[in-house]
Amino acid sequence: MSAIDSPSVALGGGGRHAPEDGPVQAGRLRRWATEIGLGVRLALSGGREGLLRTALTAVGVGLGVAVLLLSVSIPTMLDARSDRTAARDDDRYGGDELPAGDTTVLTLNLATSFHGKNVRGRLVRADGAHPVLPPGVQAMPAPGTMLVSPALRDLLASSDGALLRDRMPGTVAGTIGKAGLSGPNELVFYAQRGDLAFGQPQVQRIDSYGSRSVHRPLDPFLLMLVVVIFVVLLMPVAMFVAAATRFGGEQRDRRLAAVRLVGADGAMTRRIAGGEAVISATLGLLAGGVFFLAGRQFVEVFEIADLSVYGSDVRPPLPLLALLVVAVPVAALAMTLVAMRRVVVEPLGVVRRATSSTHRRLWWRVLVPLAGVGLLAPLTGKHGEFNPWQAVGGVSLLLLGVALLLPWVFDRLVGRLGAGGSVSWQMAVRRLQLSGGSSVRAVGAIAVAAAGTIALQMLFAAAESEFTINTGQDPTRAQAVTLLTVSPITTAKDAAGIDAKLRASGVTSVRTYRRDIASISDDDFVGVRVGDCDVLREMAALERCADGDVFVLDRPDLIGRTVRMGDPSATPQGPQWTVPATAHRAQARKDPWGQDVDGILVTPGAAPAARAEPTFESYVHLDPAAGLDAEERLRNAAMAISPAMDVSILRSKVRDSTFMSIRRGLFAGSAVTLLLVGLSLLVGTIEQLRERRRTLAALVAFGTRRSTLGWSILWQTLLPVVLGLVLATGLGLGLGAMLLATVDVPFHADVTGIAIVCGIAGGVVLLVTTASLPALWRLMRPDGLRFE
Repeated sequence: MSAIDSPSVALGGGGRHAPEDGPVQAGRLRRWATEIGLGVRLALSGGREGLLRTALTAVGVGLGVAVLLLSVSIPTMLDARSDRTAARDDDRYGGDELPAGDTTVLTLNLATSFHGKNVRGRLVRADGAHPVLPPGVQAMPAPGTMLVSPALRDLLASSDGALLRDRMPGTVAGTIGKAGLSGPNELVFYAQRGDLAFGQPQVQRIDSYGSRSVHRPLDPFLLMLVVVIFVVLLMPVAMFVAAATRFGGEQRDRRLAAVRLVGADGAMTRRIAGGEAVISATLGLLAGGVFFLAGRQFVEVFEIADLSVYGSDVRPPLPLLALLVVAVPVAALAMTLVAMRRVVVEPLGVVRRATSSTHRRLWWRVLVPLAGVGLLAPLTGKHGEFNPWQAVGGVSLLLLGVALLLPWVFDRLVGRLGAGGSVSWQMAVRRLQLSGGSSVRAVGAIAVAAAGTIALQMLFAAAESEFTINTGQDPTRAQAVTLLTVSPITTAKDAAGIDAKLRASGVTSVRTYRRDIASISDDDFVGVRVGDCDVLREMAALERCADGDVFVLDRPDLIGRTVRMGDPSATPQGPQWTVPATAHRAQARKDPWGQDVDGILVTPGAAPAARAEPTFESYVHLDPAAGLDAEERLRNAAMAISPAMDVSILRSKVRDSTFMSIRRGLFAGSAVTLLLVGLSLLVGTIEQLRERRRTLAALVAFGTRRSTLGWSILWQTLLPVVLGLVLATGLGLGLGAMLLATVDVPFHADVTGIAIVCGIAGGVVLLVTTASLPALWRLMRPDGLRFE
């Protein structure tokens, strides 16, 4: 207690005073400042114990602040990515045809994928001497070379990128700058190709890069998910920050009792405690800023929800940053003053250290979740009229109700536990009955996270079906489909050549047919598909088929009629062809794409002449044993045929990409929140052990087994967690039911999800207990009995 022995600190009593004039009021303010300064001195110069407690508080607050800063930076990160993506946009389809000029550029989209990651590629050729350049590019790549993103350069240089190297249209000659990339892990390349010409399939001419990004509103269900995710992930973090400001509360109370012993009154002790809390929170803010700036340097290494960001993108908005800077010290001060109201600090000790006969009031704790229900109830049944701010308030109040009701439930149940059971159980129960408040505060964050996660599990289970699309594709009939319009840059000009070139390793069979159009009049035309009997059977039910046969699917009036091949508006017009009078009628079936087939099916022996640039479609079968590499080899073979050849992998079901991104973001955020909550439990457990080190050492000296004390620590952590999870399950199910009603989805309890959440929480308890054992063994040494 060296800080309170200083003769320079004046301790004054408080009490009733006569009305003061200005000088008296100024004197009171100076005295208050002195008392708050004493709290600051106690926090910073209270010896090794005081410094350690202040450091623990600062680190705890700092970790929470760093997570909050990262969370409020998410909109800025997404805006920065969106701005860079819009600045490089080169899609000009549907616009007026541009004449060639000194600055115009021909471009061909070469978007592909590699092992599930998108690769953005462009083939370019300049029309003039001063072509427009995409952001991040200083000069056009030379013929046969390409400019790549740093991530793509590293991938191509690694052994993992061997298959992708075979697909690339040139050698690496440089890298693309940050301005031309959405994020540091994006795979992008620009390559020059001299034989590009306007009019070739998918080739377009541009004279500028960039577009105005358009933000489409989220589906109300997805918006609900985003809102609940943010509340669920940030509330435990905020609770962790609030709990961190009260680390070492028992040491603080004993120190304040010593201050009372030398003459301070109750009001002064509260101001001293407030000074300690504010300086600790302020140091925590500084530590959080340091953690945030240090962690921002590593953000480019990670990729969340298929998104990567630059460290410079992680910038909290100034208004939210200012709010956080003010809110953390104010919250620390408020938490301390509220805690001090329940503590009677006397010169000879602290009353809270004994069992209190007073009971926590229930009525106001119930009002908080009821207010949340009141906010959410008007939103039910209004699918499409979702108010996010009202939902934020309702969800926050319901989750806050978990934290508020948990102490009341804890007091009622733990207070009634008897003295039976093992020694470790009795020690744990008695410790929780005497001072279980710190344990409940630490567990409150887990309970809130669990309640929110249970509600989210219910939402995601309901959204799974709503955002899972049945494509109608049949992967049992073909695993991939390729589409190609022949052009001068195509190496295979007919179906046989395409079949042969696509038979890469892992491809078991390829069936190709030609697609054409037959014009009956200026506004009437039908599709014509030319292929062998095997591929035609994928489009119609054919009882018999031989080369030379023709089948009419839905236009029997065309039998024996003369049509003109090709687009009726094309110049020159295509040749005439007469549908044979011997053509058969056939029943159409859906193709492997899941699309309805109509028109005319023709075998090669009766086929009309092909257009100059025909279109071919291929059904490809892949060897399941080859895995994902078979898909990559197929894409490589397609690239060798033509850069414009499209390859699609068939899927019977696909999930909405936005929904999947939100889900992956939840998993990433949950991992961070769980880590923080686990750290909160660990720090709180170690702090309690340190405060009881002499008691622990004395118990060991009197023959208590170390394993008994270890089990006692486990019960002390597990019992509040179990009570918290029971309460969280009830309120989580209620919150989930309210949210499902908001989006007009029937109630369904995800039992498996609830079991997983509870199992994870139990695992956190076991990990925390295991991690605290080394500190427990160290504190039970005989030198822990030494006291000065």
